Amino acid sequence: MKRAMIALALAAVMMAVPAQAQKKNTKNATPYNGGITSEMMQQMKQSFGGNASDKALRNIMVTNSPAKLALNYENSTAFDSHFSHRVESKAVTDQKSSGRCWMFTGMNVLRNRAIREHHLPADFQFSQAYLFFYDQLEKSNLFLQAMIDTYKKSIDDQEVQWLFKNPIGDGGQFTGVANLIDKYGLVPAEAMPETYNTNNTSSISSLLALKLREDGLLLREMAAQKGMTATKLQEKKTEMLGTIYRMLALTMGEPPAQFTWQQKDAKGQIVSTDSYTPKSFYEKFAKTDFSKYYMVMNDPTREYYKVYEIQYDRHVYDGQNWRYINLPMEEIAPMCIASIKDSTMMYFSCDVGKFLNRDKGFMDVNNYDYASLFGTTFGMDKRQRVATYASGSSHAMTLCAVDLDKDGKPIKWMVENSWGSSYGYQGFLIMTNNWFNEYMFRVVLEEKYIPANVRALLDQKPIMLPAWDPMFAPEE
Repeated sequence: MKRAMIALALAAVMMAVPAQAQKKNTKNATPYNGGITSEMMQQMKQSFGGNASDKALRNIMVTNSPAKLALNYENSTAFDSHFSHRVESKAVTDQKSSGRCWMFTGMNVLRNRAIREHHLPADFQFSQAYLFFYDQLEKSNLFLQAMIDTYKKSIDDQEVQWLFKNPIGDGGQFTGVANLIDKYGLVPAEAMPETYNTNNTSSISSLLALKLREDGLLLREMAAQKGMTATKLQEKKTEMLGTIYRMLALTMGEPPAQFTWQQKDAKGQIVSTDSYTPKSFYEKFAKTDFSKYYMVMNDPTREYYKVYEIQYDRHVYDGQNWRYINLPMEEIAPMCIASIKDSTMMYFSCDVGKFLNRDKGFMDVNNYDYASLFGTTFGMDKRQRVATYASGSSHAMTLCAVDLDKDGKPIKWMVENSWGSSYGYQGFLIMTNNWFNEYMFRVVLEEKYIPANVRALLDQKPIMLPAWDPMFAPEE
């Protein structure tokens, strides 16, 4: 017993000596400046023990994707393709290597209705190339006019910097679909087919952005000159847009002002051959009162039951900014269910890349177990992810199905994608309701599926948000 007490005492002394020495030396130590010190490095190295299990895991991980290794085997049987309620969908479209998901999604909503009401073939499509031409032209005008509107602001101003950073792009949202169609109409795909540059937008988008930045600087300089008139600025802007129009026509073809089209039935038989303008074609096959469509959103970083508007988030200068009602998820889901039960698809957007099993086209929060793989946690909730730029709406698709349990509660949902029929589940993506709640952000609903008390919220004066808000990057 005595020996044990002596041993403990000696151990206490031995442990105390280094601590005292370290305390004594701190007077001459370099103050901590926020960098990684050698002591910190030694402590960090201890997190990787270098034992047999760590080495084995490292040997596997250095040659494999974390997603492949974190695939949750226990969750692999959760996938099934049965849905209690589904809107009949036609041939899946393909946006190819472009950011036009917003356009394909909006036009797929109209396309599905046109096929059903006019008995058109399942592969009928409206021309995305036609509307994209005018989208790029209108966005160019939006940027150039904004350069004139903001010329008194310093080039270092955040708004001006955002404009120069984002002069044009191929992404967008539903308001753009509505404004463009109302202004320019629609044509069938045969009247203006896809080109390399509509299917592969990066090259032409980069060149357009480069030219617009150059022209934007010139307009700012002109607007600041003494005696400059609005008429002269308008004339110069029109000249600049003429160059943009030529670039678009050379790479995408020029949009038709009139065309002849053979209408076929569901069996492929010709039923009529008529001449149309884009406006008359739209009036006959897809006429829509877009004023009766409302965007609802789940943004937990902001107050619910308020209406918000996003600065510059429009495609047409003389169109409408994107406006939405912010609601909790438990209010949004019943509206979506009502629309699907009534055979009406919806424009839908989400953070598509999160926990997506690309092979199956299945999205579930339990698809990948990264926590176990790395021995840590990834614990932010939806609000925290949005606030820290970890999550936001990235892709638009067409919501078309829901699977309800015996109590009418959603189990899972399905969307028609625009990445071709070979991607995911026959061109569709299936998501569990848990995933829907965590990563769904926006849905556009017809007026009749929205309760009157929710529609009444639009009487509020919208709260204007800046274009650089983390939630509002254009969907691609």
